[in-house]
Amino acid sequence: MKHSIIAAFFLLIMWTAFSQGQKVNISGVAPGAGGKFIVLSTVSDYLTNTEITLAKAPVDSSGNFQMSITTDKTIVGKMSIDFHSAGFYISPGKTYDINILPYKYDEVKELNPFINSANLQMELKNLPQDDLNYVLGEFDRIYNAFLVEHFNGLYREHNRVLLDTLRANVTFTIGAPTDQYALNYMDYKIANVVQLVQLMGPEMIGYNYFTTRPVLYDNMMYMDFFNTYFNKYMFATSRILKKNDYHSLLAAQDPYAALLKALATDTLLKPARLRELVLIKGLMDMYNTSGEDKKNIIAVIKTIEEKSPAAEARLIAGNVIKNLTHLQPGTPAPLFQLRNRSNTATIKLDSLRGKVVVLNFWTSYCAGCTDEMDNLRPLTEKFKDKVVFVSVSSEYSRLRMRLYLDLKKDWDWVFLHIGDQTDVLKEYDVRSLPLYVIIDKDGNIYKYAAELPSSGLENTIEQLLQSSK
Repeated sequence: MKHSIIAAFFLLIMWTAFSQGQKVNISGVAPGAGGKFIVLSTVSDYLTNTEITLAKAPVDSSGNFQMSITTDKTIVGKMSIDFHSAGFYISPGKTYDINILPYKYDEVKELNPFINSANLQMELKNLPQDDLNYVLGEFDRIYNAFLVEHFNGLYREHNRVLLDTLRANVTFTIGAPTDQYALNYMDYKIANVVQLVQLMGPEMIGYNYFTTRPVLYDNMMYMDFFNTYFNKYMFATSRILKKNDYHSLLAAQDPYAALLKALATDTLLKPARLRELVLIKGLMDMYNTSGEDKKNIIAVIKTIEEKSPAAEARLIAGNVIKNLTHLQPGTPAPLFQLRNRSNTATIKLDSLRGKVVVLNFWTSYCAGCTDEMDNLRPLTEKFKDKVVFVSVSSEYSRLRMRLYLDLKKDWDWVFLHIGDQTDVLKEYDVRSLPLYVIIDKDGNIYKYAAELPSSGLENTIEQLLQSSK
């Protein structure tokens, strides 16, 4: 009896350790990045590509760094320094030694991931030939070269013999991988060639690659092929589903059940998990083209987030809601805490609750930005008792910002510097400058993007103040 209890306890420990994943150790060197942080992230799902941070580690003065994570599945990791990045595959229980080639990070003029991002040149040292990075790296090299060499035969002549040639080239070079992630990745990437040479019709491709197989939520290439195949499927591609009146289905007493029942009439969507994933994607497409149904669409996705039997679908649904409603009126403004112009204090956005906030992003060398801030100056005086004006500089040098502000003695509102918090620019989707955002007293987005000071910002501020009396 005692031995049975010990054995059961041991099995419980082993099961718990396995279910929680295995440790992955990552270390390396990044010359030129001393004093910065290196961040490891991945995507939460491949429908929304929502990025999540897994680890963050300092880079020492010699460029060395180390970090560890725990994972129970193969993931695609992204190593980032500032907003420069490189990707690699991470398998449970592995150790990775990384060499990032030298880069002059401090020569970047503006800290904006949408404007100045660059690919890091990264090497994985001492990789065995069965490592996923080696196997899929070789496969992608063969695949891409093959498509370039045989462009006419594939795209124009639909030469089906070339499909066998590609498979033979892959087998000759990398053999037969045993890693299931690699096998699925290669299979679904080659499925694109199956489409090109028209080896199967669209319905047979759907049946062979989706209906008869499990949903591989975490395989990047499966989801890439899924997103391509099911693009606008509910409204255009499916001969059956495009006949549905989705406006009426969304207005049903139980729209989630009504939509799933309607999708079940398409035999390709017989598997419940596949059907639900196609529904989520279809609702995303519908939201971007629909006017009056947006509220009902979000309600259905919320139902999926709460009630789906598939944990992966619940996760995706939650990410979809965040994606579709991000920066929309009435949703919480992304929080941040940034250092002030003199680098003497940190200002938190949520500390400004109770007052309207007019937020703008700028740089000192953006002429359009500085011209608009000259126009902003009288507004800061007019609304100084009711509105907090906050200007966030995304230029690399805080000193440059300070020197410029020293020349603008009458610019006396709140100025912050982005520092190493470039995620704030991502959160506010700062793709061009200047950008103005109005946030209400409760910390919610009132208008994004707001008018510029020269073209209506004053009226919008007055409308908000009047409505909140």
